[in-house]
Amino acid sequence: MNRLLIFAIILFSLSATAQRNPFANLTEKNGKIGIGTTSPDELLTVKGKIHTQEVLVDLDGAVAPDYVFESHFNGFSEMMPEYRLISLEELESFLKENNHLPNVPSAATMQKEGISLKEMNLILLQKIEELTLYTLQQQKEIDALKEKISEK
Repeated sequence: MNRLLIFAIILFSLSATAQRNPFANLTEKNGKIGIGTTSPDELLTVKGKIHTQEVLVDLDGAVAPDYVFESHFNGFSEMMPEYRLISLEELESFLKENNHLPNVPSAATMQKEGISLKEMNLILLQKIEELTLYTLQQQKEIDALKEKISEK
């Protein structure tokens, strides 16, 4: 009976200690750390939500989309020589055929591969800059039409 009591106390102690281990959901495998996973596939893999106040992402070779305005106002972009703002007609045609914006991954691609926050933020900023240029072009057309109407 004494042995059984001692065994029960040891078992209880081990169980209680394991439950209080703050690192129970951490895994290290081949130099990679996993939180909430036993098979980390990057230096840090987190399966679950992350709560933070801020995330700083280095561009690390990526080009910020100032090339959109540089190309439009200078006629050429040194940062991205191959960049060209497509016409609204070309954009509409692309949308009808592909159901997503040019240079933006499709929903199927995002579902399959996930998204890189750095890459997606740069793509979205490019699209905002393009929308700004389309809006400016349309406003010039509106102003020209207003001027024609007021001349009559």
